[in-house]
Amino acid sequence: MGTLFEFLMLACFGASWPISAYKSYKARTAKGKSLVFILLIWIGYVFGIASKFINNNVNYVLIVYFFNIIMVSTDIILYFRNVRLDSKEQKLAHRNNTERMHEV
Repeated sequence: MGTLFEFLMLACFGASWPISAYKSYKARTAKGKSLVFILLIWIGYVFGIASKFINNNVNYVLIVYFFNIIMVSTDIILYFRNVRLDSKEQKLAHRNNTERMHEV
C-alpha cells in the first residue's frame, strides 16, 4: 500500500512538470524562475531514485521518478535557453537605446 501512495504522490508532483516546461518554452524568459528551486527538486528526485536502488526496492514507482527527473531536466535546459534569450534581448535593447542617443 505504501508503494501505491508513493506512486500517487510522485504522479501528483509530476503532473505539474510538463506544464512548467511548456510555460518556460512559451515564455522565452527566465524571469520569475528560480534555478536553485528547480535544482533542489532535481536533486530530491536523484536521492529518491538512489534510495530505490540502495534499498533494493526497484519497482514500478521508478518509472514516475524517471519521468519526473526528465521533465525537471527539460525545465532546467529551458531555463538556460531563456537566460540566453534574455541576455540577447537585453543587448538588443541596449544597442537600440545607444543608437537613439546618438541620433539626438
